[in-house]
Amino acid sequence: MALNLQNPRILISNDDGIEADGIKVLERIARTISDDVWVVAPERENSGAGHSLSLHSPLRFRQVGPSHWSVAGTPTDAVLVGVMEIMKDKKPDLMLSGVNRGNNLAEDVTYSGTIAAAMEATLLEIPAIAFSNTVTEEGVDWRTPEHFSADIIRSLTPISWPAGTLMNVNFPALPPEEIRGIRPCPHGRRKLDDNLHRRVDPHGRPYIWIGGQRTEPFSDQPSADYRQIAEGYITVTPLHLDMTHYQVLEELHALVEMKR
Repeated sequence: MALNLQNPRILISNDDGIEADGIKVLERIARTISDDVWVVAPERENSGAGHSLSLHSPLRFRQVGPSHWSVAGTPTDAVLVGVMEIMKDKKPDLMLSGVNRGNNLAEDVTYSGTIAAAMEATLLEIPAIAFSNTVTEEGVDWRTPEHFSADIIRSLTPISWPAGTLMNVNFPALPPEEIRGIRPCPHGRRKLDDNLHRRVDPHGRPYIWIGGQRTEPFSDQPSADYRQIAEGYITVTPLHLDMTHYQVLEELHALVEMKR
């Protein structure tokens, strides 16, 4: 998959919803590359939705502007509707997801609706890049993704990606002039902290909010994405949809052969 960026048809989606600031940033970025840009996104925030489909309710979608559509469903639903229905006459050449409000590092990729939108496009054989931006106590600064993203897209798309591969890009919470560089790196794994907030409602019934941050490293892999972000680098991680562990698979084959 090597993409010619001569006015490609681009589909944009996200998990923060069609009114999110980040998707407006990503549309501005996309329009510096092409004038054939379509936005098909969930009508509401779907953070943490993962790669989920709406199987037990109808998918309603409506046009909210020129080449802008909202979908009453998950990020996966939005991409599926966008590619297979709204853009069925001419499918997109490239899919961009985000820019997410909050990074998607390490095990976040298994929960992320931002990654899931790119994953669905990849399953539909459309090259996809997911973008996420770090949030701090002061909020989120969109200047760095807006400054770097177009060049990142231009640098990634001429490369021939293996089938079933998507790109995951994360930005640190730094202004553009303080970025140290761009680092290709693997996604890491962090310790799952006790991030369950246990409370009681006015009727005396207990409930839980899931929140907090995963900050402790699970391993000391120095090149992991969350470490590179902490050092001031933009990270680029190729993710592959084939989750088979081939070494264990070979061991299973050997075990079966031994038992024959």
